[in-house]
Amino acid sequence: MSAYVIFDIDIYDLKRYQDFMTQAKPALESAGGKYLARGGEHKVLEGDWNPRRVVLFEFPSMDKAEEFYYSDIYQGLKAIRDECSSGRVVLVEGI
Repeated sequence: MSAYVIFDIDIYDLKRYQDFMTQAKPALESAGGKYLARGGEHKVLEGDWNPRRVVLFEFPSMDKAEEFYYSDIYQGLKAIRDECSSGRVVLVEGI
């Protein structure tokens, strides 16, 4: 069953974040993931959630998503991401 990773990212240093994105895309794809949405326009329809930049990934399964997130490759990239942004991340199983 597919799984989705939802990021709500607040970027402090766009140039450094672009370094992260350049490296993250091939790592994501090699792990079987793909971008579904990345930083486009969004609207809050209900509630008080105010996302800054929404990024949505799809993986073949929860296991594959967690494997990627906790991998040495991504944890190294996450260190770059953490230098230039803060985020909230949710993993949800699809149907």
